[in-house]
Amino acid sequence: MPKFAANLTMLFNEVPFLDRFELAAKSGFKAVEFLFPYPFPAADIKQRSDQHQLTLVLHNLPAGDWEAGERGIACHPDRKEEFRAGVAKAIEYAKALGVHQLNCLAGKIPTGSDITVVHATFVENLRYATSELKKANLRLLIEPINTFDIPGFFLNTTQQAIDILGEVGADNLFVQYDIYHAQRMEGEIANTIEKNLTKIAHIQLADNPGRNEPGTGEINYAYLFKSLDHLGYSGWIGCEYKPKTTTAAGLGWIKQLNS
Repeated sequence: MPKFAANLTMLFNEVPFLDRFELAAKSGFKAVEFLFPYPFPAADIKQRSDQHQLTLVLHNLPAGDWEAGERGIACHPDRKEEFRAGVAKAIEYAKALGVHQLNCLAGKIPTGSDITVVHATFVENLRYATSELKKANLRLLIEPINTFDIPGFFLNTTQQAIDILGEVGADNLFVQYDIYHAQRMEGEIANTIEKNLTKIAHIQLADNPGRNEPGTGEINYAYLFKSLDHLGYSGWIGCEYKPKTTTAAGLGWIKQLNS
């Protein structure tokens, strides 16, 4: 049976961030993830997760100025030092929170940049990050994201991510496979997961269109959950969707589609 982690950036966002841990636990979740812990002291986050007996499964490396529309800086040739500082900060938080894997957002291709240089920068930064994370016994993930939601994003397809894993050559680098983004870019969800399962360390979900909860769109989640069970996927599945109404009102999908 799949294990679901509540993405606290997207879910229960009718209350302040630190109060979402309680709502996640009361809703039956045993684990949570979120984009960025950095606005809060790690001790405050750890206290809430421990209080509600929640496992913290994932957060991202710092990703530039999110409010201004940046979606990562790992592919930006002129921001390598900022990226490295972010790696150190993320490791510090991960150790304090007991998180075992961090996601690295590639970012949008900088305007006017040579794509060859952008690619080389991403690979160089991943080699640095995986080396630093390995010292802390942490895994690094990279996530393909669709170009409809984020035009110009550098990493778009599963195969591109797999090729980059091979180029980087680090045994602690994996793919974060987001079903919603993959559906928009390439489809073939079940076959792609089966083909690349050994390189996928984390899965996220949302339905399409709308990026709402499973059961609201075109993706056959009942089939996918059974397929993941058959394949023996043992990791968490992050619920990174936009509730169609409220989080609580839409949680019936877990029982309905996972029976």
